[in-house]
Amino acid sequence: MKNNRRSFLKYAGAVTAGTLLFPHLACQSGSNENTSDTATEDTPTTAPAAAAGLSSFGIQLYTLRDVIQEDPKATIKQLGDYGFKQIESYDGDQGMFWNMKNTEFKKYLDDLDIKLLSSHCDIKKDFEIKAAQAAEIGMEYLICPHVGPQTSVEEWKKVTDRFNECGEICKKNGIKFAYHNHAYTFVPFSGMIPHDFLMENTDPDLVHHQMDIYWVVTGGADPIEYLKKYPNRFTLCHVKDRLKDIPLEDHSASCNLGTGMIDFPSILKVAKENGMKHFIMEQEKYDNSTPMEAAKIGAEYLKNFKFA
Repeated sequence: MKNNRRSFLKYAGAVTAGTLLFPHLACQSGSNENTSDTATEDTPTTAPAAAAGLSSFGIQLYTLRDVIQEDPKATIKQLGDYGFKQIESYDGDQGMFWNMKNTEFKKYLDDLDIKLLSSHCDIKKDFEIKAAQAAEIGMEYLICPHVGPQTSVEEWKKVTDRFNECGEICKKNGIKFAYHNHAYTFVPFSGMIPHDFLMENTDPDLVHHQMDIYWVVTGGADPIEYLKKYPNRFTLCHVKDRLKDIPLEDHSASCNLGTGMIDFPSILKVAKENGMKHFIMEQEKYDNSTPMEAAKIGAEYLKNFKFA
């Protein structure tokens, strides 16, 4: 999801500088010699060969926010045709279930052989009801997509307390709760790193974490370092690519999956080794494609993905 607050970002700088700190972020520039002569910037480069790829992958419907409102069913059907077998919804104007009852939405997805894995939602409104509805149709996760930078350590403590409460509510309903990060939690604040504070002050049995890899990088942090530091805490991720040679202070640098600077083969290998279970594409910007074309490109990248 989009982070519109930039005032807390202090780790600004060129992406090329970032790759000096974290060489594994610069996968595409190092793998061009293995791509076909017909590859373009709009076509993902081929991931390095490995023994196995992803057995399944999903897409966050926010990727299609500019088109899905008109006809959610047709949009999701097309995503299934592209190869997505999992979707992650979001709590927009039409709700998590797109103006359908939860059971009606599930039946439609069942007919398409698509699983509603999770949904981002507003945790401040009717969360108990949302947890019960999600549990009724077999969803695995409800996810808080954004809390924004806080003004004090005490305010961050209120956030962790609320996350633990949400985790309790989800656990009682037989599902899981998770938090989706943005860049601001990786920027030093008041003598600490907010994301470390979140990890250390939430109950691992109640609060899971969805690593948005794009926002970790944009916040000036190293995804691999966090995956190793907190094993089995990040159980979902957003596979979202970032344009090459763009300063980290530019938050609007999302691009077609596989065409940017993030080394997903290396990062996702470590992620899987440290408890990552669900790999979900998301994209926020479309310089050289429509949202549906971006989804199709992403699906092809993930179908052919190989771990480093």
